[in-house]
Amino acid sequence: MKATDVFYQLEGHPDIEHVQVGPEHTFATLRALLIEKHGLSTEVVIFLEDCEEPIDEIVLVCDYAGHAGVKAHLHRCRHVEVAVAFNGETVHHRFGPATTVARVKHWAAVKKFNMTEAEASEHVLQISGTHERPAPGTHLGALAACPACRLSFDLVPDQRVNGSPGGHQ
Repeated sequence: MKATDVFYQLEGHPDIEHVQVGPEHTFATLRALLIEKHGLSTEVVIFLEDCEEPIDEIVLVCDYAGHAGVKAHLHRCRHVEVAVAFNGETVHHRFGPATTVARVKHWAAVKKFNMTEAEASEHVLQISGTHERPAPGTHLGALAACPACRLSFDLVPDQRVNGSPGGHQ
């Protein structure tokens, strides 16, 4: 069996990092490797992308690899409290730190604010009080630090100039 690609983000670091692990590596081994590599707290746990609970560390990493490897997140928080404001209303929910900004936007726009998919596609999440609009694939944990473990977003129109996307990155 060949090596497994692991793409991951860390608490407070939006950059996507990469490491390869052998077929015999468990998530416990991966966690130890990444703690040493980045000087992380031993309190971090591993979440798979868009999963609400940490992965069981006794399982093999290769068993969870898709065609593009494994997408993971290391964080001390077990959940991130998220608030999304739109049109004078604010909704709240707890997500795992490996939840993507895209998933939160869909939850807020479509499920909570009853937008159609087309309407939702014309909006983006912006960190409240800033002009920062995180990329859709960014994990919440890359934006939220322990011990607060919370984020606030505004759901805003995606400004377009002459048909070009604006405001993204």
